[in-house]
Amino acid sequence: MVAESSQESNGQGGALPLSASLRSTSKVLSSPGKGSDAISPSNLSKNFRADVLRENAEAVFAACDAAHGRWAKLLGVRALLHPKLRLQDFLSIYNITQEFITSTEKIGGRLGYSIRGTLQSQAKSFVDFQHESRMTKIRAVLDQETWVEVDVPDEFQAIVSSLFDSEAIVSGSKDNAESNMTESYSNEGSQVGSVAQNEPTDSSSTTAVNAAQGKAEVIERKKSDAVTSSQSNNSNTKERGKNTTQTLECGGVSYHMVNCGLILLKMLSEYIDMNHLLPALSLEVVHRVVEILKFFNTRTCQLVLGAGAMQVSGLKSITSKHLALASQVISFIYAIIPELRQILFLKVPEPRKSLLLSEFDRVAQDYKVHRDEIHTKLVQIMRERLLVHLRGLPQIVESWNRPEEADPQPSQFARSLTKEVGFLQRVLSRTLHEVDVQAIFRQVVVIFHSQISDAFSRLEISTPQAKDRLYRDVTHILGCIRSLPSDNSNNSATPNWGQLDEFLAQRFGAEAS
Repeated sequence: MVAESSQESNGQGGALPLSASLRSTSKVLSSPGKGSDAISPSNLSKNFRADVLRENAEAVFAACDAAHGRWAKLLGVRALLHPKLRLQDFLSIYNITQEFITSTEKIGGRLGYSIRGTLQSQAKSFVDFQHESRMTKIRAVLDQETWVEVDVPDEFQAIVSSLFDSEAIVSGSKDNAESNMTESYSNEGSQVGSVAQNEPTDSSSTTAVNAAQGKAEVIERKKSDAVTSSQSNNSNTKERGKNTTQTLECGGVSYHMVNCGLILLKMLSEYIDMNHLLPALSLEVVHRVVEILKFFNTRTCQLVLGAGAMQVSGLKSITSKHLALASQVISFIYAIIPELRQILFLKVPEPRKSLLLSEFDRVAQDYKVHRDEIHTKLVQIMRERLLVHLRGLPQIVESWNRPEEADPQPSQFARSLTKEVGFLQRVLSRTLHEVDVQAIFRQVVVIFHSQISDAFSRLEISTPQAKDRLYRDVTHILGCIRSLPSDNSNNSATPNWGQLDEFLAQRFGAEAS
């Protein structure tokens, strides 16, 4: 065995062959001189043993290096196929290769830089391909989105329950990530000790692999448990005649969803799986998550606020319902970004965290700004409708001097305006959160008070009939304003009190009270 190993080592350019060592030893023994007295049999035995151990070590390393080369060739042949595999299929190849590398490095005593580079390159190609395929898909889904509310299947509620509400996975991943990074790279650049010294640690060679597989099982098991629980709850609720799949619940808050929002949620859960199971690629995964979040936000803004959906999806117009649903989807993503960041950053190397944290913060801020812009657009819609009605007010006032009708009603102006406000209130109240509805209508109330009181102040009212009709319109509009949801920030005893109330009091005095 020693002789064969020595020959192989010689072929690889290793240490001095054993036969040459023996010849040199023979020459030293036969040559006379002062140095011969210093060479004792014990010293020769030690030198001989050292030569044999060194040559054996070189032979073993050469064998391991050759095995690395063969394995790398196998990976290379499948280089175009591996990125297209499902995560679990690629993970089985990745894990067994990682286990092989770890074992042979301990046996050979040196790191296999080449095969590590090959494996890392294929893992990055896998992440790149998976990301590009998801970017292509979400782009197509967004362009086909009609912004119609959809029911939430149990699968998606289970994703939220298992991935964003699971402290066990988060805490467990932190420990595994640290041990993974330490085991993989702590000895880089240095030669591992003798084989005998590494033998006691063989049991830990597969720790990283087993940990990754264990995490996959935990994630899948928690998803399965969440689906089962959700299905059970849904079945029990349906027996009572209620439907619990209308909204997606996260953190105790319910969100109305459209198709593209659910697809993005599914994709984010897949990125989290990649981050858990390929910790060495965590930095790459986080960058890709930031990219897809940015794209989704930007494209949604173009399609809804920018009215691009009228061209690509064939919508006839962008309605308040479309805007409200877009707000809900954006609000949901904004709500889960902190949880996403916490889970994904467990695997990111510490020196890179600060830069990525600022990236995530910017993405979150962009989502918040987008949501606020949608709400501003809803206020703007109501303001524009008010201005349209106000432009027709002078023609209506001209008829106010006619004799009173048997069934006095508010004018067409007042009835049409309050009808549109009531419709907007119903749409938004069914879709948006109460706090958002209040914030929107607080601005609408201010606009109504200002614009309507100003318009009525400019009217020339000269007859009792006209005055009565003005009074009916003002009180009718005020009744609508007072019914609107608002936080009543002016602390008045009268809900949504404002300039139109002051106009009523000034113009009609005691009659108004």
